[in-house]
Amino acid sequence: MAGQENVTRNEARSSSVSRHVFDNGLTVLLKEVHTAPVISWWMLYRVGSRNEHTGQTGISHWVEHMMFKGTDKFPAGVLDKAIDRIGGSWNAQTSFDYTAYYETMPASQIDLVLQAEADRMVNAHFNVDDVESERTVIISEREGSENDPIYWLFEETNAAAFRVHPYHHQIIGDMADLKSMTRDDLYRHYQTYYAPNNAIAVAVGDFETQTMLARIKELYEDIPSGPAIPPVTRAEPPQQGERFVKVERYGNTHHIHLLYRAPEATHPDWFKLKMIDSILSGASAPGSGGGGNKTSRLYKALVEKELASGVNSSLSITIDPHTFSLIATVRDGRTPEEVQAALDAEIDRLRQGEIVQAELDKAKKQAKALFAYGTETVTGQAYWLAFAENFASYEWYETYVEQLEAVTLDDVREVAQRYFIPSQRTVGWLIPIKGEN
Repeated sequence: MAGQENVTRNEARSSSVSRHVFDNGLTVLLKEVHTAPVISWWMLYRVGSRNEHTGQTGISHWVEHMMFKGTDKFPAGVLDKAIDRIGGSWNAQTSFDYTAYYETMPASQIDLVLQAEADRMVNAHFNVDDVESERTVIISEREGSENDPIYWLFEETNAAAFRVHPYHHQIIGDMADLKSMTRDDLYRHYQTYYAPNNAIAVAVGDFETQTMLARIKELYEDIPSGPAIPPVTRAEPPQQGERFVKVERYGNTHHIHLLYRAPEATHPDWFKLKMIDSILSGASAPGSGGGGNKTSRLYKALVEKELASGVNSSLSITIDPHTFSLIATVRDGRTPEEVQAALDAEIDRLRQGEIVQAELDKAKKQAKALFAYGTETVTGQAYWLAFAENFASYEWYETYVEQLEAVTLDDVREVAQRYFIPSQRTVGWLIPIKGEN
């Protein structure tokens, strides 16, 4: 067989995943799961809002929409009906670092979508009328988000936190760019990034590896490699002090959004900060949401004390350094100053090392349980394999629980002092304005 092939680098740890790289650059991950006659097939492209520049923000998400407009072989609507008829599901998502497409199908019908993804990697339609139709859809999508005042807070706080790096803008893009981008802009983006050398294909489910690999080779190996992928070179410079953003929008509720600098997902400190995230607001994981947080620190300090009606934290999983986020909804009758002071007090407790082993053990237990829940299905497993391979290696996913377990109490205390620094954060307040929008 042509191309380079290798089984997982640590067979004792995960003999079930095999990794293959074709001569055209396509990376293929295969994992047999025979618990049900189902297969999940993912095609992830290494392009997201991180790869966009001013004037074309939102282009990755827009191209995602265009990929459902059909090809000559599979005209628009044909796959919708075919997949629905056989009881399958399909969808797509665009994020900071990737755009991904997936289908979860009865195992006996998987060849349909293997063919379809190979076809639209090369032959997707970008008709002018479809482009204009989707322009209206995407602008409406952004306007729908703008109806929520907190969207403006997130956008403004994030933009203040990132002044240089492309993480500055929202995945959906700036309205000015959505109104001005052309069909040729979209098609050029597609031709640049939708190619085997920029793609990760993942199959998880009820198949025999060599048979599946042979079929994938048959469909994908002759697709030519694309051009060299333009590198992302705009690193965010060091922050020179706390930044403060105040957003005034029509509404009735105050909100507070805090962003602290955080490392990329491959950094040794990431899992240590993930434990702090679980301690502050309960466990969470991509693809499976979050667990209950009523026993978490922030809930007890802000919600139970009737300062906030809701509070949460999150840690981004990204290729480049991103943020650790805290968001609080100020309770009616309270002030943002009171809630800010309560948030600061909880951060100060972390920085002063006020964390005990029992608290860390509980956070680990919750995080592991949520991770297990989110990877029960073949769709969840395929997602995690593709997702992790994009920014590191699929082994990041395979060793997720192992890496959580390795975090010590000293680790957590040390990273709290290193990252939760007032001079390295961005603070955003949403101030409601009475009246009609």
